[in-house]
Formats: sequence, C-alpha cells, structure tokens
Amino acid sequence: MTEVTVTRNDAEGRYEARVDGALAGFAEFQLATNLIVFSHTETLPAFEGKGVGSALAETALNDVRAEGDREVLAICPFINGWMHRHPDYLDLLYKGHSRGEQEQVEQD
Repeated sequence: MTEVTVTRNDAEGRYEARVDGALAGFAEFQLATNLIVFSHTETLPAFEGKGVGSALAETALNDVRAEGDREVLAICPFINGWMHRHPDYLDLLYKGHSRGEQEQVEQD
C-alpha cells in the first residue's frame, strides 16, 4: 500500500490526502454546531486503487471521534459506504437519519 498522508484543511473545508507531497484526493465537509456533513470525496485518477479514499475516510472519522462533539451526516456515497463497511464507525452517524433516509438524500 502507498504511504498516504491526510491533513485537515479548514480554510478549504476538506481533508486532503497526499502521496509523496502530491495531492491525491480530498473529502469535502461542512461544519454545523453538532454535525459534520461529508458532501463529496474524490480520489485523483493517478491515485485510484491505492487506499487514498480509505485513508481520507478513516482519518476524518477518527478526528470526529476524537473531538467527540459532532455526529456525521454522510451525504457523500463513499463516506457513507465506508462507514457501513466498517461498523465500528456507525456510532458516529447522525441519529436523525437512518441509512435509507441518507440514501434518499444522496439520490435527490
């Protein structure tokens, strides 16, 4: 697996993944009082299949857990899917939406 470094860029409202210093992908977010909304995740084509998306999701969700004051609304299909494939993170999901409701939001 490629070494992926993920940092939070509050000025851009996103987590950024870098491989050897080059931008490899990002996960966009918006903050509310008790909520973080992940709206879009993108891995640049040259870095697909190298664990960039998973590194973004895991780092971002670990940050949310460490901060302890927000729930996750995963509008982004990638973040939503990643959380459901890694059930240890499901406790972070926004309690006001079930998976079905989140999937409906994604389709709208």
